Amino acid sequence: MASVSMTVNGKTRKHDVESRALLVEFLREQVGLTGTHIGCDTSQCGACTVLLDGKAVKSCTVLALQADGATVTTIEGLATNGTLHPVQDGFREMHGLQCGFCTPGMIMTAVDLLSRVPHPSEGEIRHALEGNLCRCTGYHNIVKAVQYAAAHMAE
Repeated sequence: MASVSMTVNGKTRKHDVESRALLVEFLREQVGLTGTHIGCDTSQCGACTVLLDGKAVKSCTVLALQADGATVTTIEGLATNGTLHPVQDGFREMHGLQCGFCTPGMIMTAVDLLSRVPHPSEGEIRHALEGNLCRCTGYHNIVKAVQYAAAHMAE
């Protein structure tokens, strides 16, 4: 066992973890934030995407110990004082979800994209989301949701 400490959604979280524990396991099991989903165990689906020091990462590919001292933002940390983040609002307004399982990872990936490219083209959005699988939709409304968020973030 080793001790790990990181800032998760603005709060310092310190726990003992096994050296092989993944960040996704730390977030779900130690911290109790279950919005980060485990979808495939092979880093293929993107359902576990979080922001690690501001960059989107698949948390099933990062050991909890590797995130020691880092800042992590999960889907639960995006809303501010009950107000949805523009990307969350875009998914709601543009019907960018169906079953919702992939949605947290899609949203976190989109937040990262928009932090780097404020006005992405449809192609740039689709390219950014390539590592996130949705088994329900044709991605059309997901792309529209990201475009909606980009427009509202620019206001």
